[in-house]
Amino acid sequence: MAVTGSIAAYKAADLIRRLQDKAFRVSVIMTKEAEQFITPLTLASLSGQPVFRQGFDEEAAWKMDHIRLAKEAALFLVAPATANTIGKLAAGIADDLLTCTAITTKAPILIAPAMNEDMYTNKIVQENCRKLKSLGMKFVEPVKGKLACGVFGEGHLADVEDIVKAVVGILK
Repeated sequence: MAVTGSIAAYKAADLIRRLQDKAFRVSVIMTKEAEQFITPLTLASLSGQPVFRQGFDEEAAWKMDHIRLAKEAALFLVAPATANTIGKLAAGIADDLLTCTAITTKAPILIAPAMNEDMYTNKIVQENCRKLKSLGMKFVEPVKGKLACGVFGEGHLADVEDIVKAVVGILK
């Protein structure tokens, strides 16, 4: 599971628990932006696994975490997914642990976007989503709800239970 820098990152904690309730082992990759919203310690405590972070650790670099995580994954879930991460994936940019792992994995990729409505409905973001779908990536579409900016609109992270159902459906 990959967590990006959206206010919805706090929902990753509930998502981990619910996936574990379905007997899934959850490994977490966090972007540095996600760490502004939820701590690695929280997600490590809930997952029972070390959290893989974006910083470069010289001592651990030889382990090539992106290769190992990509091979171990039965599914690669990005929740919440920002416009930035969606754009990088659509462009094939692999400049951090999350994107390197995503382009390396042979596992299905499931993306749950979360962002401001104006960002989500932007033509570029929508084109990036269409491109990723055409490449076989699956989406749990965001819903209308109260957004962090205070407005009610499309871009609210899908209900955690709907994301879990999508994971279960893919891995059946």
